[in-house]
Amino acid sequence: MSKEGKSNEKDKKEKKPPKDAILINELPNRAKENDIDKSFTVTRAPTVRVVPPLNFCPVEKNLYRSGQPSALNHSFLEQLNLKSIIWLAIEDPQDNFLKFIEDNSINFFCNLGYDSMDSNSWDGLSEASIKQALEIIADKRQHPLLVCCGMGRHRTGTVIGCLRKLQGWNLASVSEEYRRFTGPKGGRILVELLIEAFDVSTIKINKEYAPDWLLR
Repeated sequence: MSKEGKSNEKDKKEKKPPKDAILINELPNRAKENDIDKSFTVTRAPTVRVVPPLNFCPVEKNLYRSGQPSALNHSFLEQLNLKSIIWLAIEDPQDNFLKFIEDNSINFFCNLGYDSMDSNSWDGLSEASIKQALEIIADKRQHPLLVCCGMGRHRTGTVIGCLRKLQGWNLASVSEEYRRFTGPKGGRILVELLIEAFDVSTIKINKEYAPDWLLR
């Protein structure tokens, strides 16, 4: 080994830490001080279960979307202080959902755009029903508001997609959001075509009552 190599090895062995340095082995061991042993046994279930409905998601401030809530979801919905609910399915909601709406004095909008009950519940929403739904959504006096249908996928996705178009979203972003809620079977091309063809200029918006996120 050269003299230079021996010198470097000697320097490494003799190298000392700075005068004010604190070595890691000098740090206090607080593991025992912070060790918390508070194990216990749960003897009863929680009295309130806060479980969101299927496909629940905030859309904008005070605007939400979901599938039909069940009794398990009512405690969660109570936290939203809902003022209105738009029901987009042609079939009637479950009785426990209707009772929740009545008990909480929630404005309930249903059968939008339908002149009769002869419409097929599997049909897509009509332009009239979408228009009515969007004009309710555009009125902040109805907020906080939940938009829902049986599964919260296609009908709810249609209205929210048209709302996004009204907000100026591009169609690629609208389709991506719609497909996010459609599940493993994927989206319906007819829904996306309806959203694309929908004329947002037909929506009447009173700027005095429109939410801020719709005026941006």
